[in-house]
Amino acid sequence: MEKEVSIPISVHLKENIAAMEEFFHDCADIKKKQMKLGKYHDTECYLIFIEVSLDMGTSALSETLKSLNRMEKNEILSTLEQNSLGISDATFFDRAEQAADGLLTGDAILFVEGFAKAVKIPDSGYPSMGISEADSEKAIRGSNEGFGDSVKQNAALIRRRLRTPKVKVKELTSGVRSNTIIYIMYMEDVVRPGLVEKVEERLSDYEIDGVMDSGVLEQLAEKKWYSPFPQFQTTQRPDRASMALLEGRVVVMSDNSPEALILPTDYNSFVRTSDDYYSRFEIASFGRMIRYVASFFAMTLPGFYLAVTNFHTQILPTSLLLSFAEAREGVPFPAVVEVMIMELSFELLREAGVRLPGAMGNTIGIVGGLIIGQAAVEANLVSPIVVIVISFTALCSFSIPNEEFATSFRLLKFFFIVVCAWLGFFGMLCGLLAVLIHLSHLNSFGIPYLMPFVGADLNDYEDERDFLWRFPFRKLTKRPIYARKEERTKLTFPAKKNEKLK
Repeated sequence: MEKEVSIPISVHLKENIAAMEEFFHDCADIKKKQMKLGKYHDTECYLIFIEVSLDMGTSALSETLKSLNRMEKNEILSTLEQNSLGISDATFFDRAEQAADGLLTGDAILFVEGFAKAVKIPDSGYPSMGISEADSEKAIRGSNEGFGDSVKQNAALIRRRLRTPKVKVKELTSGVRSNTIIYIMYMEDVVRPGLVEKVEERLSDYEIDGVMDSGVLEQLAEKKWYSPFPQFQTTQRPDRASMALLEGRVVVMSDNSPEALILPTDYNSFVRTSDDYYSRFEIASFGRMIRYVASFFAMTLPGFYLAVTNFHTQILPTSLLLSFAEAREGVPFPAVVEVMIMELSFELLREAGVRLPGAMGNTIGIVGGLIIGQAAVEANLVSPIVVIVISFTALCSFSIPNEEFATSFRLLKFFFIVVCAWLGFFGMLCGLLAVLIHLSHLNSFGIPYLMPFVGADLNDYEDERDFLWRFPFRKLTKRPIYARKEERTKLTFPAKKNEKLK
């Protein structure tokens, strides 16, 4: 990729203006103002900013310009030299390309005649959608705040929940042309040693033109990119990201993206929800077990139906078998074609519902499913039992909290349809074995993907307390395996210890 020439900031304002014009010629949205500041209006200045990012009301920039306008020329230069502007976020640049990058973060850049540095002054920045409700990961109990498009705002939402200086933020840029800001957040005293460095290394392994969303980072940083299972957990919820930091995990956020990446992760993390920890353990455990069962059936149910009806009808009661045969009477296609027609129809409806705007998308998903299913049955294209099987499979996939994780089961569903239609139960067992072998080979930054199905002893079996079932909250005294060993305790009862001492 083309490397830009480094240009130093000059004490002569005309040279600095020429350098900025070289960078930003033919840019109608970049505003450039030459002005004279100072008590006697004898100090030439040059201000450059992006039009929509500037607020000339009561912002830091307007206050700075007012202050400089009350000073004499020598006083202005000494104030800048000593960095006594009174602005905590003011940054000084020695090179023109640094000033150009600073401008593109949404701040204003000020050049002053006789001063050999450019000053970045923070302002209102780029417009953004602001804080909104999370579209995915709906929770029955707890906050409904969702991340926005501004990475700085998203970091602030996490800081509001974790008010400790132990929360650290590392800033990177990714994309040679986009220069997208990337934040790596972690809890300094809890995170596993070496994890943050490994994340930084993984995020700097490549060069790319632009990063428009955290999904680009996810795909480039995944070790086993060919796997249908995501190795980074995504979330739009600040409370979920805050929980992850308390567990010793790392949160990666990209500017212009409302999706944060959480790592390391495992199978169990995708099945848990935020309100699992806000509700009583009985209902949380019940809901979690339903989700585990749903994830299994979302992948295997259509294939299981084909295996039974094509190869192993002897396991069905005679009355049910006759009912199946009667329902299929007049259907011109083999069972596997029948199932594929309905599955593809439901996938098309799901895709159409996502792409259509607003209420129309919800309507097409529900009404379209009912109309197409009913019409297909009446036309003898499919049997009613297939419509029931496919509908139940779709419900199971909707029950999985994480959409990327649910997509894995939607894809594997077609794999199981093929092997079960070919080999029956033997094909289903071979398919399950293949999936389990693949999952056993996956890991996320050193954590086994099937934790705590495997490796439970690595954390003295503590992770099994928050697994298929959730123990009462007072029993969840240890952090998961993600945290460093000496910081595994997260809940204590000092009052009980004092009672025992008495």
